[in-house]
Amino acid sequence: MVKIKRPEKYTDLDSGLTQKQVNSQVQKGLINVQVKKLSRPIPRILADNLFTLFNLLNLVIAILIFWTGSYRNLFFLGPVIANIIIGSYQEIRAKITVDKISLVSSANFDVTRDSQVKNVDISDLVEDDIVLIKRGDTIPADGIVRYSNGLQTNESSITGEADTISKTKDDEVFSGSFAIAGQAKIQLTQVGHESFVSKLSSAVGKEKRSVSVLMKIINNIIKILTYTIIPIGLMLFFRSYLKNGNIAKSILGTSASVIGMIPEGLVLLTAVALATGAYNLSKRQILVRSLNAIETLARVDTLCLDKTGTITTGKLTVKKILTYQTSKEKVLAIAQKIVDVTKETNATAQAVLALKSKPLEKEIKEVIPFSSETKYSGFVDTNGVRYLMGAPEFIIKEPTNETKETLEKAAQKGFRIIAILKEKPQQEILGMLLISDEVRENAPSTFEYLKNQGIDLKIISGDNPVTVANVAKQAGIASGHDYIDMNQLGDEVDYRDLVKKYKIFGRVRPSQKATLIQAMQDNGLTVGMTGDGVNDVLAMRQSDCSVAIAGESDAAEASADFVLLNRNFDSMIFMLNEGRRVINNVERVASLFLIKTIYSVVLSILFIILGTGYPFQPSQLTPINALTVGIPTFLLALEPNYTPPAGRFMRNVMEIALPAAICNILFIVAISILGNHFNFSYETTSTLSVFTIGIIGYYALISISNPLYNRKKIMIGISFALFIVTFIFSEKAFGLQSILNLNYTYLYIAIFLIAWPLFMFMREVLGRRVFSKINWK
Repeated sequence: MVKIKRPEKYTDLDSGLTQKQVNSQVQKGLINVQVKKLSRPIPRILADNLFTLFNLLNLVIAILIFWTGSYRNLFFLGPVIANIIIGSYQEIRAKITVDKISLVSSANFDVTRDSQVKNVDISDLVEDDIVLIKRGDTIPADGIVRYSNGLQTNESSITGEADTISKTKDDEVFSGSFAIAGQAKIQLTQVGHESFVSKLSSAVGKEKRSVSVLMKIINNIIKILTYTIIPIGLMLFFRSYLKNGNIAKSILGTSASVIGMIPEGLVLLTAVALATGAYNLSKRQILVRSLNAIETLARVDTLCLDKTGTITTGKLTVKKILTYQTSKEKVLAIAQKIVDVTKETNATAQAVLALKSKPLEKEIKEVIPFSSETKYSGFVDTNGVRYLMGAPEFIIKEPTNETKETLEKAAQKGFRIIAILKEKPQQEILGMLLISDEVRENAPSTFEYLKNQGIDLKIISGDNPVTVANVAKQAGIASGHDYIDMNQLGDEVDYRDLVKKYKIFGRVRPSQKATLIQAMQDNGLTVGMTGDGVNDVLAMRQSDCSVAIAGESDAAEASADFVLLNRNFDSMIFMLNEGRRVINNVERVASLFLIKTIYSVVLSILFIILGTGYPFQPSQLTPINALTVGIPTFLLALEPNYTPPAGRFMRNVMEIALPAAICNILFIVAISILGNHFNFSYETTSTLSVFTIGIIGYYALISISNPLYNRKKIMIGISFALFIVTFIFSEKAFGLQSILNLNYTYLYIAIFLIAWPLFMFMREVLGRRVFSKINWK
């Protein structure tokens, strides 16, 4: 591990820095500025929406069209500009909301300043501050341990190793690690950009963000088009120019071809859908730390749950005290003393403190901090007597049959059991605390809904498996019988087989939680993990998507993709549905964008071979694209659609896009042949071609809009009415010949009547003969 800077001067532990010293550090810039944010800055959002390859192509096309003097063909910029404005607005709105909610949930730390303990935001910490760290806290910056009460840290985010590391006085600690046991006072020595993690990030580059399945597919489509559009466009231009010798006409035809190939709204729509999802979640007090996780959550088929604080409320109460050859008062006094010396604040400690007993009067030689790995805490007095409090299975070495029976009966009733004992040298059980926890009121209905949605629920807990099984039965997750005690397993265990057999895993160590999730992933599952404690962090990092309950552990919240600030697990239903809405709607409308991409590429190649000009101009297609694709897709993207994603994006898209594109190609080629045979004017053939594209576009829109609720019927009806009006009154504006020209009206009626059965026939043929035989993965 890289050595960090040692302090030039040690800050007094009791008084800490003075306000004057803090102000001096701030002026020097030695402040713990936090630079990592989910949301991008507003200039970056504007730049990402404005400066794209496709927008560059649109700009070049616009300049060329302007040069030809055919200004009406510049109308295609209207939807382009509208997309940029709408997309930027939606993302900025989501950014502002997410930033506000992130500010509310930002981490605070206890700091000693002016001889007082003050609660300070992580960004307001300065170099040489004395920070108090307890179990579950993340380390806010690099520093030196000045005082340790059994501090143990996990540095897996830095080293990749999940080993527990004990820290004593003068040891180094690093930002990005977190405390898993004990407490400490740390003097910060390298803050903000100077911390080890910040320097490492700068050296390596930007943090690698996982790309969602949806964006990965769309990016691949864009990548293919990037290598296709420019060469095809150039070949079409030169072929057309050599044929007719008219440079302006060649530019306009080529522009229509290139504009048609660009699915300009698809990437934008996906980004806006994810940003809107984050915005909707934030209104429910759900903090989204990763936009891509919105999609991942919707694809989760296995959800792993921690028991305490997730299924249950986490409000523990001591219901019964069992004693063995001693008094209840002494048992409680020992328990109180252990809580006092370890300064533990977890739910069990709070339950002990609520009894308000007088602590045992003993001089302490050594403190034994609580750890999720060992599952106990305690102390050693000056006489060498060792007092322990923790899980019976971990601290009772040779339980009698009577003890085993007592533990089993208590676990069957759903109690968490805490044993209290002493050792010197023989082990003596002094007593047991039977602690109850209540299942969340709406938990059974929430879990029932999740199961009905095809999500397999599993519980991974550090508690006794019988206790966990009892809680699982109350919550309606499992029968209460399919459980396993992970503490009884040997080293040679096939975890992949284990996760297939059981739903409830008890006495699980933190490292085992992560291993169980990895085994599920190895079995081809998409795994989500919910938790609230430091013992869940490794599992949450291993999972595909993680959800933290706020208020228990900074480390858990920092590791999670989502943080439930309202501490309401019922929010999982809304989160799941929001993710599914985003995926399903983007998958549904993507086909409309790709119809014109497919037919534009094919038509361009055909007309390059034939040596004729492109059959229409940009201005003629602009209103049709807006009415059949642009406006409907943004409205449909907001529709409620909560069915589980089928995981077949390309097939779903191509089932609509390819038949529609083929219909367009067949009709336009036929119109071109008829036009040449009967000597139709360019205005007539181009209008017939664009009318065909519009009609087939509406048939595709109707297909993806099923079921047709009244609001959808109204939207399509209004759009189609505007479509007809466009073809009657827009000859000067868009260069479209009026369909009321009686010489050609029969052709428009024929296209209208033939297009639907042809479209449905192509869908049937391609669906049965082609799509069913292709492996779309």
